[in-house]
Amino acid sequence: MNIVTLCTGNVARSVMLGYMLTTLAEANGADWSIRTAGTHVTEGSAMSSRTRDALMQLHDLGNHHYNAHRSHQLTDDDVQWCDVILASEAANVEFVRACHGDGASRSVVFQQFLREAPLDTDFDEQVRYVASLDPLAYFDVADPAGKDQRAYDECAASLWEMAQVFATLETEEL
Repeated sequence: MNIVTLCTGNVARSVMLGYMLTTLAEANGADWSIRTAGTHVTEGSAMSSRTRDALMQLHDLGNHHYNAHRSHQLTDDDVQWCDVILASEAANVEFVRACHGDGASRSVVFQQFLREAPLDTDFDEQVRYVASLDPLAYFDVADPAGKDQRAYDECAASLWEMAQVFATLETEEL
């Protein structure tokens, strides 16, 4: 399965989730390819030091070469490549719908997907169902940008919990 994790600047939330899903795929033997992207990116930026530090606090993530990350603007190629776009917030889904219409049926607010996807159907149908709903800001993962280290740590902890739930749901199909 090809997954794009999406946030605004591609230097915090989508990066965190990308590393988390990569770790979980490796641990569970899932055949997932992960790309991270943003909706309003300064192309080629490194992740923030606070993002890196928050990831390094999660010992279950193992070792990654965090300094290799460079921010990336979501492209039509990313949208065509993926099976699902896991967005950090409703505004990210709205961006996909407005700028990459082909991805509308595969773009979901990550937490909304975890809460509202029907459990009695396959993954593709779950994605289509949640993508058909209005993306709700209620399910946004708060952007830690411009905040202190604690906000980044809390964001990472929240995403890590959600990523583990996602991995459990998705690997049940394997």
